[in-house]
Amino acid sequence: MGQPRPARNQSEWWRSAVIYQVYVRSFADGDGDGTGDLAGVRARLPYLAELGVDALWFNPWYLSPLADGGYDVADYRAIDPAFGTLAEAEKLIGEARELGIRTLVDIVPNHVSDQHPWFRAALAGGPERDLFHFRPGRGEHGELPPNDWPSQFAGSAEPVWTRLPDGDWYLHLFTPEQPDLNWAHPAVRQEHEDILRFWFERGVAGVRIDSAALLAKDPDLPDFVEGRDPNPYVDRDELHDIYRSWRAVADAYDGIFVGEVWLPDSERFARYLRPDELHTAFNFSFLSCPWDAGRLRTSIDETLAEHAPVGAPATWVLCNHDVTRTVTRYGRTDTGFDFTAKAFGTPTDLALGTRRARAAALLSLALPGSVYVYQGEELGLPEVELPLDSIQDPMHFRSGGADPGRDGCRVPLPWAADAPYAGFGGDPWLPQPADWPAYAADRQVEDPTSMLSLYRAALRVRRTEPGFGDGPLNWLPAPEGVLAFARTDGLLCVVNLADAPVELPEHSRLLLGSGPLGADGFLPPDTAVWLRA
Repeated sequence: MGQPRPARNQSEWWRSAVIYQVYVRSFADGDGDGTGDLAGVRARLPYLAELGVDALWFNPWYLSPLADGGYDVADYRAIDPAFGTLAEAEKLIGEARELGIRTLVDIVPNHVSDQHPWFRAALAGGPERDLFHFRPGRGEHGELPPNDWPSQFAGSAEPVWTRLPDGDWYLHLFTPEQPDLNWAHPAVRQEHEDILRFWFERGVAGVRIDSAALLAKDPDLPDFVEGRDPNPYVDRDELHDIYRSWRAVADAYDGIFVGEVWLPDSERFARYLRPDELHTAFNFSFLSCPWDAGRLRTSIDETLAEHAPVGAPATWVLCNHDVTRTVTRYGRTDTGFDFTAKAFGTPTDLALGTRRARAAALLSLALPGSVYVYQGEELGLPEVELPLDSIQDPMHFRSGGADPGRDGCRVPLPWAADAPYAGFGGDPWLPQPADWPAYAADRQVEDPTSMLSLYRAALRVRRTEPGFGDGPLNWLPAPEGVLAFARTDGLLCVVNLADAPVELPEHSRLLLGSGPLGADGFLPPDTAVWLRA
């Protein structure tokens, strides 16, 4: 891979950062009402500082009816009362900064809540209708939707148009409670730039952009044709002018962007990372890749090649609030991830999945660029198969009940093994399984072999030893099924995905292992090590 290390300065912390994703509703409950809140996060800031992360990314904490877990925003300048207040958010940002931890917030520019003042005014027939996509229907009496676009909820056959009593239809690529904004209207652009300034002025260091490739729509709203270029609503060229304007706002505050960009075309993906657009984008290829040495190496190579032309750092993530948790996914026959393949009752070997997740943690943390860690991954939490009557995710309902939904990775965290509700707080909004106390942070911190101890050690080594973070990667000769690469300063990473132990390359020191070596010093299957040559 050997690209030269880019010039670095203090403002480029994001090129090598470890960023921890906080899903507030499930992180920690400070007031005992069963919903995670900002008070709970503030109380756990010492835990996060001890873990060793550089920044926190918060899923939407804004005022919301929670039709889609907070991704239906009613007011970007207000914190939802279930989580706290704006003053509390400002305290949290400041307290985290004092511990050396930056804050990123989540912006959802494609749509708002149907309770947003703009949409309520639009329903009342006001000029705000121009801020959304309202159209008459097709058919003799307008009874058919204006076009046939598919829903963005995988597996859903539901339409993306909802008809109003006056006969008009409005567009929503997600749920009916999330009407899409019309980004061709200057007021929409101005409002979002003002929102960015609002949060940068409150001290946030960056913004994660939800569904970043969906904002712009073909003004004619034509029917969807597979393979049509340009796509009528994905990755349209108009987006780049929007993000260039956003970049000017961020640069005024030394802020950064990370985009949620799902695109199969690597050249088009890289356009979003040009020096005057987004700083980074999530790496979904690596996240969804099976536990297979060849496919992982291909994903790594392609990711680094995508980023090289624009000089942007890669990002690495194993799991997030939408995706089956790592220890569960890696313990299944199919170790990849695909929304359309999710099903109830999939057999899982959690012991195997945990070994692989430990090795994958060292792999991801050794790769060039930044790393995102979803809350609870450092505890080795498995995916929870929830009782049907407790599932709240609209993805489940919009699939007709076939898709388990995403709530299984959102179950509230266990903090204290002997406390009620495993120390989360009040009776959790999603039920915790009976074995949740076994994963509690207070129990794991006392166990040097636990997942939490591994993550703490890995982040400490990554922070103190040279060779990690942004920079070049060079593959080393290795047996089939083994990934071995060198970073700078003699740093080596070896991951054994084969069925038999393998001999380690020559080295002077073992920095860290995801599990013990064999008695002969060989690296067992599903194990990773960091070495110093």
